[in-house]
Amino acid sequence: MSLKKDTPFIIPIFLPNLGCPHQCAFCNQTSITGVTSDTISPETLCLLINEFLGYKKTQRRSVQVSFYGGNFLGLKKDYIRILLDETTKFVKNKKVDSIRFSTRPDTISDKQLDIIKDYPVSTIEIGVQSMDNQVLAMAKRGHTALDTEKAAALLKEQNYDVGMQMMVGLPGDDENKSLFTAQKIASLSPNFVRIYPTVVLAQSRLAVWYRKGEYTPWSLSRCVSLAKNLYLFFKSKKIPVIRMGLQASEDLVKDTTILAGPYHPAFGHMVHSEIFMDMAVSIMEAKNGSCEKITINVHPRSISKMRGLKNKNVESLKKKFQIKSLEIIPDLSLAEDKLRVVS
Repeated sequence: MSLKKDTPFIIPIFLPNLGCPHQCAFCNQTSITGVTSDTISPETLCLLINEFLGYKKTQRRSVQVSFYGGNFLGLKKDYIRILLDETTKFVKNKKVDSIRFSTRPDTISDKQLDIIKDYPVSTIEIGVQSMDNQVLAMAKRGHTALDTEKAAALLKEQNYDVGMQMMVGLPGDDENKSLFTAQKIASLSPNFVRIYPTVVLAQSRLAVWYRKGEYTPWSLSRCVSLAKNLYLFFKSKKIPVIRMGLQASEDLVKDTTILAGPYHPAFGHMVHSEIFMDMAVSIMEAKNGSCEKITINVHPRSISKMRGLKNKNVESLKKKFQIKSLEIIPDLSLAEDKLRVVS
């Protein structure tokens, strides 16, 4: 996705597994983040925030310190306040605009929200994963879909921006259940959504099931196609999808970290490329017949999406429609999600 002026500059602070009552079947946050589950001291937190502020470019964008990887509202009350006290200093000094964090739906309550009410927290992300109770149970998630519904209502009532994270390919999941999850999420009116494919991480319960043949991860192509349909669904509901696929990192790409599953560092790009491919095919089929020469106009930021990884879309279109010459030309007059085919 392109960078927009209102896209916040995120300072990520990882708290792997901290505050989690148990480990879900798919989870090994240490593998994902490369960080151990030791608590972060106020001094370390301050150093991390200052380090990331040094990466920020000069253009004005809002800045958020974001606590990821753990279950923020499941942390001990005193530790929540330590983290928020230190971060709030940066807000008061106008170096940071607000705070966000991710947490489990079953830790969102009036009591826990009272802890953070006097701090500049603007955004709370809920680890929904699925709205199918059977899928949640099989993933050893430890909460139900109703917990998510109650949490979303409470956060909206208190005027927080709400993000929701869903996973596809969990044990017991399929395309219909994932679409059901998306529909239920949309009905809760989140401000944004993230879509993650399920991969088999080392030292997770899913890894044990995978080795025993009790769990088969989805293929990359299956996950990309489903994520495409989910993205288009959320788009139709005017709900932004701010990430598709796991964040690429040195630790994540090690062969010893991901044992199997649909991981690709350009997962989101693959989804958008498939969307552009579908649009191009639809337009060209409507033109009835093949042409020797085709020009496709797209916004400059969408050229790589139209081309596809390693020019996959270009080659596929040429083969499908017997095209000898296909050019992709930038056109600033087009929206980033549109294209024009000229024959």
